Amino acid sequence: MTSITPTDLQPDGHAAARPAPLPLAGLLALAMAGFITLLTEVLPAGLLPRMSASLAVSESMAGQLITVYALGSLLTAIPLISATQGLRRRRLLLLAIGGFAVTNTVTAVSGDYLLTLVARFFAGVSGGLVWALVASYAARMVPSHLAGRAIAISGIGAPLAFSVGVPAGTFLGGMVGWRLAFGIMSLLTVLLIGLVVAKVPDFPGQPAGERLSLRAVVRIPGIRPILFVIFAFVLAHNILYTYIAPFLAPLGLLDRVDGILLVFGIGGLAGLWIAGVLIDRWLREVVLVSIAAFIAAVLALAFWSGSPMVVYVAVAVWGVVYGGAPALFLTASAKTAKEAADVAQAMIVTVWNLAIGVGGICGGVLLEAFGVVSFPWAMILALVPTLAVAWSAKRHGFPALQLARPAE
Repeated sequence: MTSITPTDLQPDGHAAARPAPLPLAGLLALAMAGFITLLTEVLPAGLLPRMSASLAVSESMAGQLITVYALGSLLTAIPLISATQGLRRRRLLLLAIGGFAVTNTVTAVSGDYLLTLVARFFAGVSGGLVWALVASYAARMVPSHLAGRAIAISGIGAPLAFSVGVPAGTFLGGMVGWRLAFGIMSLLTVLLIGLVVAKVPDFPGQPAGERLSLRAVVRIPGIRPILFVIFAFVLAHNILYTYIAPFLAPLGLLDRVDGILLVFGIGGLAGLWIAGVLIDRWLREVVLVSIAAFIAAVLALAFWSGSPMVVYVAVAVWGVVYGGAPALFLTASAKTAKEAADVAQAMIVTVWNLAIGVGGICGGVLLEAFGVVSFPWAMILALVPTLAVAWSAKRHGFPALQLARPAE
């Protein structure tokens, strides 16, 4: 018989129910899925010279291996998630993860540029599916009041891929060759498949009569403000992040790009931890403070970028804000969309990738037309409406915490 200690008793003498622990093994498996997804996407960036030489194409053509990955996610995430709403969730997750094992293996052994390009497109298809599934999957694994923390834990793979995976993969590719680096990614994927089977629970898909169409999901109160906030926020980020080196060059900091990006990455890990601690109780407040802090960091770069210390502090704040943003936005979406969370997450994947592309294009146009001094002001033009929309979505999307009244 299980013994009950005095600390287990409520004032009335009854045994208090201890909260169930978070399923860390399963959540970390989802985080590993995110790690492999993002590392598969961006690893070529650090290996472009070697890949272009091996595939007998220019570095600009090799760079399209990243573009076509994003295109695969952008074009297929919504239709695939909509078409697979009835499948059991773990089976779909395993199919998406298995896609990385196949596509990274093809990338590792292919000597043909076009075949590699096709493999990268289908890697993007797998990536879009994984990102559409992970957040809602994590939320279903825990009680509703812990959904935000679970999503934050499952999201740690992305900042780790940026701060650890890409530098390690680039170093490994330089030491033993880029093909072996992608082969190791395939082996990690096989290990992840075993971990998902062992530690991630299965959930049923949506019954046919309960599935919502894309139009119906868009009409759910709060979804459109969330999508707008995500688009404008990510667009502002990518205007500067894509062209961080040209921005730092006139400041005499070009030789410190690596260190500044390291500060950004460390800030991102800190931001994810902060979001995980506060997200379930103070979601709205953390979102508003994050956007306001982003605006403050951008204003600091606009007015005081001549000081290296200001640049480092502003980048650190920017990293903290951006590191926590995915968990915040995905939690808001999951709680707003409820049973249609997978479709809503697929919409976020599409909007996020679209914002990355538009941000890069806008940054390029601004760089050519007005120079880097225009970056902060363009970002402010995107971020001010972002803050206004998030503030106004206090009933649906980013609602204020409703505290339960004590029983009378």
